Amino acid sequence: MRASQESVSLARAMWRGFRMRCPHCGQGTLFGRFLKVADHCPKCAEELFHHCADDFPAYLVIAAVGHVIVPAILAVETAYAPALWLQLLIWLPVTTLAALALLQPTKGAIVGLQWQLGMHGFETSKLRRLVPG
Repeated sequence: MRASQESVSLARAMWRGFRMRCPHCGQGTLFGRFLKVADHCPKCAEELFHHCADDFPAYLVIAAVGHVIVPAILAVETAYAPALWLQLLIWLPVTTLAALALLQPTKGAIVGLQWQLGMHGFETSKLRRLVPG
């Protein structure tokens, strides 16, 4: 099978996107800049500009980071009751770095999801993958 004919599972497409790689070939870079998805893959020329991730990756990152950071803050406050300035000194950078670190991979996973399911402008790409030969 050629690379363009290989079937890519939903999990694999999302994992490739999470790794910031093309969901089709897994080799080309997905992003041109921090959150700007490339128009096409430099390796396999798959069109990627169809994505419509909007704010969904940010919502997912906020939920994930919040579910980890808030219990940690509460546990530290309950156990040690440090001064407010110390809490801010620790938790603001940790929260900011965690959110920034997860934002691009999460957007990549959403683009991989949309690509594999043929959402938005990816319908023709999905049809091309489903047609044999």
